[in-house]
Amino acid sequence: MNNLTRTSKLISKILRHEPEMIGVTLDPDGWIDTQALLTGIQISQATLEQIVNTDTKQRYSFNQDKTKIRANYGHSAKIIINYPEKEPPEILYHGTAERFLPSIREKGLLPMQRLYVHLSKDIETAITVGTRHGKPYIFQIPARIMHQQGHIFYQAPNGVWLTKFIPSNFLQDIAERVD
Repeated sequence: MNNLTRTSKLISKILRHEPEMIGVTLDPDGWIDTQALLTGIQISQATLEQIVNTDTKQRYSFNQDKTKIRANYGHSAKIIINYPEKEPPEILYHGTAERFLPSIREKGLLPMQRLYVHLSKDIETAITVGTRHGKPYIFQIPARIMHQQGHIFYQAPNGVWLTKFIPSNFLQDIAERVD
């Protein structure tokens, strides 16, 4: 793992989960002072901008004048990012690990320690996400039907779809297993 990747993971941990690591708190919208982050992890503005601009998952955003930074999604810290409501595509996907299936089938998809359930627009991304947690299993979600029935969806700046909860009756198996 290269130094930029390690630094990006540290930034993610701070902005999503543990801002107190560097002695700051997230404001209600998830922002912290950019200078406080730079000082807290001892990197330059140029390095931070390189990480933000080259992150393939677009995890981070600056405010307009780059005096504040936040994670775009994936928070366990209790904040409110006001994403605009958006009509989802017809189908979205959720990747998980097989070991979580009994709980998911019983309770539906819950955000767990995060603010939202994360959904992918394609199977390949869902497989990648599921693989991070073990042997992957993919659910197909009839997102447009859910939306028509009153479920609210949001889309983070990086394209990840978000919703608060997916009841188990909306979980459609697309394969017994993903190998």
